[in-house]
Order: sequence, then C-alpha cells, then structure tokens
Amino acid sequence: MSDDRQAQSRSATMRMFGVLLQGLRRRAGVSREQLAEAAQYSVDLICSVEQGRRRPSAQLIEAAEELLDAGGLLRDAAKHIVQRKFPDWFEEYQRLEEECASLGIYECRVIPGLFQTSEYARAVFYSSRPLLDEEQVEERLIARMERQRLVQRTPSPVISAVIEQVTLERCIGGKGVMQDQLAYLEWVATRNNVDLQIMPTKCDTHAGLAGPMYLLEMQDQERVVYFEGQKGSVLHFGIKEVSALNMRYATLRSQALTPADSLSLIEKTLGEL
Repeated sequence: MSDDRQAQSRSATMRMFGVLLQGLRRRAGVSREQLAEAAQYSVDLICSVEQGRRRPSAQLIEAAEELLDAGGLLRDAAKHIVQRKFPDWFEEYQRLEEECASLGIYECRVIPGLFQTSEYARAVFYSSRPLLDEEQVEERLIARMERQRLVQRTPSPVISAVIEQVTLERCIGGKGVMQDQLAYLEWVATRNNVDLQIMPTKCDTHAGLAGPMYLLEMQDQERVVYFEGQKGSVLHFGIKEVSALNMRYATLRSQALTPADSLSLIEKTLGEL
C-alpha cells in the first residue's frame, strides 16, 4: 500500500473509532470532561480522538471501556485502526523489549525514550528533519508514553542505563521542559529496579564511542542487542556479536559514575538550571 493510501485508510479507521467512542459516551450520559478525568487525558485530546484526528492510547481505551460499559466494542474497534507500517526490526525490538527480563541502555544523544517526559519527547520529535507533521508527532508521542509502562511493569524488569552528562545539560524544549525532565529523571533513578549512571564529560575516553546500544535479556536467558544510526537500525542475535557488545557495556558501566554519584549530579544540574 502506498504511503498516501495508508494514511487515508488510517484516517478513515480513526474516524470510525471516534464516532463509536462519541456514540457510546453519549449513550452512557458521560461528558468529555468526565471521560478525560477517568483517562487522565485533556478534554482537547478526547475531542481530537472523537473527531478521528488522534489515535486512542491503550489507557484511554481501557478507561472508556470501563466508564462507558462498552462491552469490548472499543477494544475490538481499536484493533482495526490501520497502523503506520514500521520496519520489521522496529516491531521486533518493541516486542522483545515488552517481554524482557532485563535491559541495559547506553545513550549519548538524548535522555533515553523510556525516561522521557511527554513534553521533552515532543520537543525531540519536533526537532526531526525532515519535519514531522502534528499528527505524526502525536502518534509517536502516544507510542513512546505507552512504551514507558515497561519501567513500572510487574514483574519488574531490571534496567540499567549509562547516559552521557551532556544529555543533562542540553535544554531540549527550553528551560522549563528540561527542569521537569531532570526532576522526572531523579524519580527514575530512585526506583529499585533501575540503576542509572552518568558518563561524565571529563572522562577522556570510554568504551561507548561507537554510539548508543540497547541490550536485552529475555525470560529464557536469550540475549539480544539493538543499536541504531542515522539511516537504519540493527538487531543482533548472534552469540559472538552479543557477547562482544555485552562486554563493551560492562566496561562502560565501570567507567561511569556510580548510581549515587549520578543522582547527585542530576540534582546539581537541576539546581543550576
């Protein structure tokens, strides 16, 4: 299917979902304000979903199912919203990440997506070139926020992350957005299933100079490594490649600040903004 036809199909199925949501809401005598409160959405976003301009999140669907006594109609309808076609490697990585037992992250460009606030993520998406339109930004934002459920999933995955100090200092989205982002990162760093370490800029060399990487260990102990570049991304399943990158990541962790010192640096950076 061409991009234009796919976009038209997606818009049509989103409009159909919106009509159904609005009809069920009115039948139940529920206002947009009440649905927004239950779903922890804004009223404007509820309006956009009902008008077929925004994709519904899983959180909205579940809240509406319960509040409107929809009997599974909204869940079923949501399955038929035409999805944007993502590359196979991205779909596979998402599936693996959702099911992983542990995750190791090295990121040198931005705060990792799993730890981003919505406004920080929005600013990141708006910085993309070629430019994304508003609908594309909102679609990606919803997907990123839903992906973050991994951090609080039960059973909890063990998450470690090494991020470059510069990501704390680059005020993506402006001072206010960055203050909220660093405050949220403080909260992430205190979770008992997360070890967050900062790689100080003054470190003259380290094992991660080849770029970001994500290391997954599955429930059956299978290990997978994912990394990306400007024009593409790769999933590695091979024992040799995975072993080499896990060794590289272990070295990175030994070179970074301790989690306690990293938290202190985040607090210091936030205080200086």
